[in-house]
This record gives sequence, C-alpha cells and structure tokens, in this order.
Amino acid sequence: MPTIPEMIAALEKVLDPELGRNIVELKMVHDLTITPEGEVRFTLALTVPGCPLREQMSNASRNALLALPGVRDVQIEFRAMNEEERKAIFGQVQPPGPRLNEFNKINRVIAVMSGKGGVGKSSVTGLLACALNRQRQKVGILDADITGPSIPKLFGLPPGGLRGTDQGMLPAITRSGIRVVSTNLLLKEEDQPVVWRGPLISGAIKQFWTETLWGKLDTLLVDLPPGTSDAALSVINNLPLNGAILVTTPQDLAGMVVRKAVHLLQELKVPILGLVENFSYFVCPDCGAQHEIFGPSHAAETAATAGLQSWIRLPVDPAVAAQCDAGQVELVNFPAIQEVVSLLA
Repeated sequence: MPTIPEMIAALEKVLDPELGRNIVELKMVHDLTITPEGEVRFTLALTVPGCPLREQMSNASRNALLALPGVRDVQIEFRAMNEEERKAIFGQVQPPGPRLNEFNKINRVIAVMSGKGGVGKSSVTGLLACALNRQRQKVGILDADITGPSIPKLFGLPPGGLRGTDQGMLPAITRSGIRVVSTNLLLKEEDQPVVWRGPLISGAIKQFWTETLWGKLDTLLVDLPPGTSDAALSVINNLPLNGAILVTTPQDLAGMVVRKAVHLLQELKVPILGLVENFSYFVCPDCGAQHEIFGPSHAAETAATAGLQSWIRLPVDPAVAAQCDAGQVELVNFPAIQEVVSLLA
C-alpha cells in the first residue's frame, strides 16, 4: 500500500497545463487519504471555478495514482480556491473585478497591422496562428477589430462562444486548440452591427487583454483593424507588444496607407518585425507562370520606410479563400505562410 509521501510524489508529475506547474506545487491537492482497501480520496482545488481543464487534470491525477501498487480506485472532489489560497500562489490578493492577469503567462504579443482595409490582414493572422499551432505552440488571437471582426468566421466559431466566470472571461477554443476572443463571439448573430464610438472600442480592447483568462501562451496575435487611431493606439499603449507584422498589397495606394502605420510604430518605438505583401501574384495552375494581377509590387518603398531589407510575398490562392470563407482556416495547406512564421523565430 503506498504511503502519503509516495502518493504526493506521484501527483507532482501532474501539471496544470495553463500554468505549467505541478498541482502539488500549486497547493491544489487537499485531504489526501487512502483506505485499507486501496481507495484514494482527495480534493482538487481549482484556481478558477469552472476551469476548462478540470477533467484533464483529474484524469492525469487518477492515472498517476492508479499506477501505484495497491491503489484500486481514486475519488476526486472539486472546489475553487479562495482568495487567500490564490494569494499564496500568485503573490497578491486579486483586486475587485474579474482581472486575473497573474494567471496569464504570455511569452510574446505580436500585432498584425496594416492601416489599410481589405489587404487580407485577418487571413494572414489566422494562417499564422495555425502554422504556429502546428509547431506545438500555444497560440491565442485577440481580435481587436471591434466593429468589423473576421477571426471567428475564419475558424468557424459561432456567435455567443465566450463564457464568463466570476474571475474573468474564458476565450473560445478552436478545433485545434487556438484561443480566440472577439466581439462577434459576444453577439447573437454574426452580422449584428457593433455601433460603438472610440472610447468604447478602446475599453473593449483593454478588457479583452486584462479580463480574459488566456492561461499559458507562447504567442498572442493581435489582429488590428484598419486605421491608425483609437484601436491601434489602445493596443500599442496597453499591451506589452514585442513587435508588429505589417500587411500590404501590391497597389501603391495600399503602400501609402501602410507607410502611415510604419511611421506610427516608429514614433511609438514598436519593433517592426517584417512586411508581408499579400495577393502579390497568381500562379497559373496550367503553366506555372506568375501573373501580377494587382499590378507590380510597390513593397520596396514601404520596406525602405520601415528600415527593412526584404519583404515576404504571398500569392493569390482561390482555394485558401474558399476554405477561409467556409470557416476551415485550420485545414488550409499554404506553405508560403512559413516565411511569415520565420519572422517570429
């Protein structure tokens, strides 16, 4: 029959996936006992009520204990940590309101920006998130395009997909595990308009950052709307950006508007990681020839303004557009996006 220290040692192998620490270290294990018949009982104290990973941790705990000689059954009860218990882990009592940034461990925050609308910025964001996810990174997307959100449509996420708890908002989870927060996930219908002025837009972006239980992420991508005003300034001033990726198209008009975004980022000292020229060319499926159907590239001037020596050209691919429209961006095979991934290496 295993001893209590032996059972504790077994449970030390069980991690909270969000925090990357074991459940014993996090003081989640309470009232651990074992009967002469080999039945183990304990209480698992969750950091937040309704923890979406509750079953994952309980199954891992049960398997770890059943692997010990003499253990025949494992019964687990659940409760939420109180404020003092959370204080012991995270160092401070949570202030009033659902603001749990100390539960979030986000390695880097990257803005995807253009200034110009219609350049495929959201598609680039979605494809980049999927490519990072395939590299086994934990990825989130904050859809900062408050009045014209596109991210839920790309991933096939239905309206009303966000859940609130007393501690904060749980993001929607895509089929492959990407975490998403967007205003369209708060609406009853996806085509319902969001008619908000600047202060409300800025407030929503701050709330998406501070009040979402993102958990442990390798990369959080922030999909910015067109323009260089309220939404962009809210992201740059309130989020700890590690850099920005700029998206443009071949037309000189697009380049002119994107250069405005370049100057904004430079003025606010946000590193520009790279320039992506979307819809740069079309490859004929019959002969393989490249056709610049939107005209010759003007990316060189924008890259020079940004202090970049090179840029990435992404082709027009009708199959990619069709899958994105169908909410199947996670199924897209688009090798060219790997060049964009390399900007984050």
